[in-house]
Amino acid sequence: MGGDRGPSAVVSGVAAVIAANPDVRVILHGDEAVLRPLLDKKPGLSSMVELRHAPRVVTMEDKPSQVMRHGEGTSMWSCIEAVRSGEAAAAVSCGNTGALMAVSMIRLRRMPGVNRPAIACLWPSRNPGGFNVMLDVGADVKADAPDLLQYALMGASYARNGLGLARPRVGLLNVGTEEHKGRAELKAAHDLIGPATGAGGFDYVGFVEGGDIPSDRVDVIVTDGFTGNIALKTGEGTARFVGDALRAAFNATFLSKIAALLALTSLKRLQTRIDPRRVNGGVFLGLNGTVVKSHGSADAMGVEAAIGLACRLARAGFIERLAARVASAGAAGQDTAGQGEGAAFNS
Repeated sequence: MGGDRGPSAVVSGVAAVIAANPDVRVILHGDEAVLRPLLDKKPGLSSMVELRHAPRVVTMEDKPSQVMRHGEGTSMWSCIEAVRSGEAAAAVSCGNTGALMAVSMIRLRRMPGVNRPAIACLWPSRNPGGFNVMLDVGADVKADAPDLLQYALMGASYARNGLGLARPRVGLLNVGTEEHKGRAELKAAHDLIGPATGAGGFDYVGFVEGGDIPSDRVDVIVTDGFTGNIALKTGEGTARFVGDALRAAFNATFLSKIAALLALTSLKRLQTRIDPRRVNGGVFLGLNGTVVKSHGSADAMGVEAAIGLACRLARAGFIERLAARVASAGAAGQDTAGQGEGAAFNS
């Protein structure tokens, strides 16, 4: 109910997912008077969707603290409760990001050993699978060294289960690849992530720069939410700018229009490759439940992509695997820390 395009885009996205995956069942949360006519317009959809009436809506202007205190009765709260009770394997929302994170944290709680949850997104890249993982992209604007280590562990688990990578390569985003560059917390995180590769099941490539985000040098890019969110929005804006610039260039003259017709297949391939709707959906990592945040401006294609991502993670048992990986890596980290403290004391 909280998306920019209204519930019609969500219902159309749900219909597309169910058409491609007949075994999927959906609980749709919101105002029944609004949603029922939209469902009835899609032949056969009503029998595949359970409608859960929620009379109130979290708006984009609502503050997360207010929603935490007074959110019961909203479609967002109802959606997260379905995951908390075990009725649903995953939640998908196009609504207020801050409010969704706040409600998810208060109802689902953080995994043991996780200090700050993170939002992970997929980024088009030169890797064979076509995507890299980046986190955090906006859950928390700050992160210290232990938080960045946890992001590395969670991002690697996401890449294994979401992208099918047996041993993901993890990089730490910095202003340069040299070890002497960057803020103190980045240098401290660099020293923590390296020894955690065995327990975390990943390879660490060290510091990476902004130009490496879409590269084939790395599979998982770790950063704080402030930097990650700016990078994400910059990338999406650049993709739209490139698309608009190409359309303007090919429509400029009669000859350029002919050139556009000749290059139509290649242009459509490029458009598909950089279309942010294909990778719509940021996953909240570090909670006791799968929550996928769709862009508020997502259309039916974007909503379909977000629900499809939630389905893949649920089928892979992602949350259970992530919790086990964080717990085992945390135990290994404590052992390493204990040894380090002893060495420092002896020295």
